Amino acid sequence: MKFGKVEQPELIDFTIPNDHPDTEVALSKYKGKGETNIYVGCAKWNRQDLKSFYPRGTKDELAYYSSQFNCIELNATFYRIFPAEQYKKWYDKTPSDFKFFPKIVQNVSHLRRLNDEAYPVLDEYLNVTANLKDKLGTIFLQMHNNFGPKNWDRVVRFVEYWPKEFRLSMEFRHTDWFNDAKVAQELYHLLEENNISNTLVDTAGRRDIMHMRLTNDEAFIRYVGANHPTDYTRLDDWVQKLADWKEKGLKNIHFFVHQNMELESPLLSVRFIEKLNKKLGSNLKIPKTLYDSGPTLF
Repeated sequence: MKFGKVEQPELIDFTIPNDHPDTEVALSKYKGKGETNIYVGCAKWNRQDLKSFYPRGTKDELAYYSSQFNCIELNATFYRIFPAEQYKKWYDKTPSDFKFFPKIVQNVSHLRRLNDEAYPVLDEYLNVTANLKDKLGTIFLQMHNNFGPKNWDRVVRFVEYWPKEFRLSMEFRHTDWFNDAKVAQELYHLLEENNISNTLVDTAGRRDIMHMRLTNDEAFIRYVGANHPTDYTRLDDWVQKLADWKEKGLKNIHFFVHQNMELESPLLSVRFIEKLNKKLGSNLKIPKTLYDSGPTLF
């Protein structure tokens, strides 16, 4: 994930910003209503990327990956619409408590940019994605960097069209969605009124979009490491932040670990899950890596 990559991450202030004032208000609606569900995973299960993860001789990468992690951020669905049979195979290969969090295909978000021609594509995408059944987590839409507030009407129409049986998270990257207080409030209100989560992206070169505004009971977080020692301290800060949000009412933690070079993502995930289990009292499985009895990342 190259978005927000910088050459000298040690020069970046990675301090997590203060919460938006309305985040606590949004979370308060859910306080005391059930347990918090926690899913932590990587962005892909490709052996070429995750070289430190798969034991020699692993024949089925997804089957092994899903024996170690409880979810995957399914980026592959951004590039094309897979046939229904492929989703059924993914479903059958994974444990009963495993979840997929697929990205909406780029034909909807980047090529057609939510215009009229995007909707037949979206319908096709949802029809096949539904084959994940009970293993389907939140679907997420990531808009292009240059998709700004001038496209507000398209966003409203998309939200109104979206079938409510599918959970949705939306990611906006153009700075004008957050720099203009009036625009930001209208966007947050739209998401909150329609139970859509506001995706958070933590990456080195775009600290300006760390809006820290949750709009429902879900924290959908895409964390991008910089292949640098600061990756670990940043994750420690997220453990503290999620613990705070949990106390305020957060019910769904969906946290996905990326790196600019993905091969070490499982190592970061292990550290994060260990700290999360200790702080939140959760019992997520600690994934095995090839470095369990050898060197660490840095």
